[in-house]
Amino acid sequence: MNGEKPTAAFVLSLVAGVLIALGGAVSSVFMGMMGLYSGGWRGMMGGYGMMGWPVWGFGVAFGITGLVVGVIVIIGAIMLDSRPQEHRTWGVIILVFSILSILGGMGGFGLGLILGIIGGALAIGWTPPAQATERVK
Repeated sequence: MNGEKPTAAFVLSLVAGVLIALGGAVSSVFMGMMGLYSGGWRGMMGGYGMMGWPVWGFGVAFGITGLVVGVIVIIGAIMLDSRPQEHRTWGVIILVFSILSILGGMGGFGLGLILGIIGGALAIGWTPPAQATERVK
């Protein structure tokens, strides 16, 4: 390799990971505050769902999930930049976890989800310049 990297995919994926992690943190903090400061958000069933968990507890769990998913997308972006020869592997990881951010990180306020999908797709489809010139010949 001559030092070429999938820069656009890296930048989009990194921004997506930060937004997803931030969305998860905001969601977790908001739901935690809602439960602690208001005596617990009780919901229709008196605060307990089918499994006996308080409703706000699920919100905190989903927020933490979003935080973890965001960190995985950030790690995928960093690995994509440091190991561009493995661009397909890291692109798939970024793509899958960006989609999973819907479950926990509010999709990174929607924008993180979109940027992660675009960044992951760019990483998967990226062709190193040496291979691109060989195909043209």
